[in-house]
Amino acid sequence: MPEFLTLLPPDQAREKLLSHLSKAKVDSESIAVDAAVGRVTADDVLAPHPLPEFPRTTVDGYAVRARDTFGATDSLPTYLNLIGEVPMGDEPSFEIEAGQCALIHTGGMLPHGADAVVMLEYTQQIVGVGSSRPEIEIFKSVADGENVIRIGEDVAKDQRVISKGTVLRPAEVGGLMALGIMSLRVATKPKIGLISTGDEVIEPSQRPRPGQVRDINSYTLAALVEKSGGIAIRYGIFGDSFEVLKEAAAKALHECDVVIITAGSSASTRDMTAEVIRQLGEPGVLVHGINTRPGKPTILGVCNGKAVIGLPGNPVSALVNGYLFVVPVIEKLMGALPKPKATLRAQLTVNLPSQAGREDWWAVKLKAENGIWIAEPIFGKSNLIFTLAAADGLLKINPDATGLSAGEMVDVALI
Repeated sequence: MPEFLTLLPPDQAREKLLSHLSKAKVDSESIAVDAAVGRVTADDVLAPHPLPEFPRTTVDGYAVRARDTFGATDSLPTYLNLIGEVPMGDEPSFEIEAGQCALIHTGGMLPHGADAVVMLEYTQQIVGVGSSRPEIEIFKSVADGENVIRIGEDVAKDQRVISKGTVLRPAEVGGLMALGIMSLRVATKPKIGLISTGDEVIEPSQRPRPGQVRDINSYTLAALVEKSGGIAIRYGIFGDSFEVLKEAAAKALHECDVVIITAGSSASTRDMTAEVIRQLGEPGVLVHGINTRPGKPTILGVCNGKAVIGLPGNPVSALVNGYLFVVPVIEKLMGALPKPKATLRAQLTVNLPSQAGREDWWAVKLKAENGIWIAEPIFGKSNLIFTLAAADGLLKINPDATGLSAGEMVDVALI
């Protein structure tokens, strides 16, 4: 029976895998910005012009010269002549001079001569004695630039507004539209080939006979790949034949950027995945065995510059280690900048044992109680997919700990 090599901690194993992909070239394509949410920018994006391109107000009120309002209070207001209203979507045809003001609405362009805006609620319109021209009573002074966005205050011309490697969110899409940028280059989605192995594995559409199981892993991993920005390509299910598996893996390696083989990674006489990876290309197997639960028999390899990963057949083990190793590889291939993982601070409900020296991952259910989040572990074996389907997150127990205590505050990685 083959023995595992020295078990590596997950972080060290992941770093070893990614270091062999450090020279991976990021291919790119041009797409429309309104279809770019979730894609990774292939270049820095520079502002073609300042934003805003003209000084504008952030409130409804009156455009003024700030110095004309100095000293204004409720008991000692200032009076300014109203000379007009700023048209929305157009440039004002007048200029604000000493003792004058103009009605302006949120987003309107500040007239020449004005340098601040008094909010409407601090004013009152009156008609001066012996004059048909309205006056505005000002009850509050404003400073130069108050309630105004100056030219380029949001973005300066040629400023880098989005860095290369940024995963685009709705906010970035809105910013690009504000700058009139309608298309940009993004990293091409990497193709991830998925292979399921095992004489006992059948398609989900089939009814299993005693001893058979439906294929779960290629579908959960495909969903994870798509969610992480890749393109999942399922190559099907292959029986326990070395030559057949090697041929399928070689085809997937030729057509894809990454190959994932599920099952066949445990240390048994039927273990073929490691040998297939060794024969697919150099350097071959980098890591065979991860010091974690679930997922100890995971295999990490690189063949001719492409990652080939062997994951356990147990569905929970396969998916948890998909988060740990497949997702970082996809992010690496897209040139994505490192970003913090979504975590939540919660209180553990029960004691959780752990073996010192091994990193443990537990599926947990989250609920809010008395203003805090509660993390309730879901107990189940690694082949029970609905233990993970019922989970909101994963809780890590570090290898230097022998467990966690009930009532302890912990960080939960959201899934």
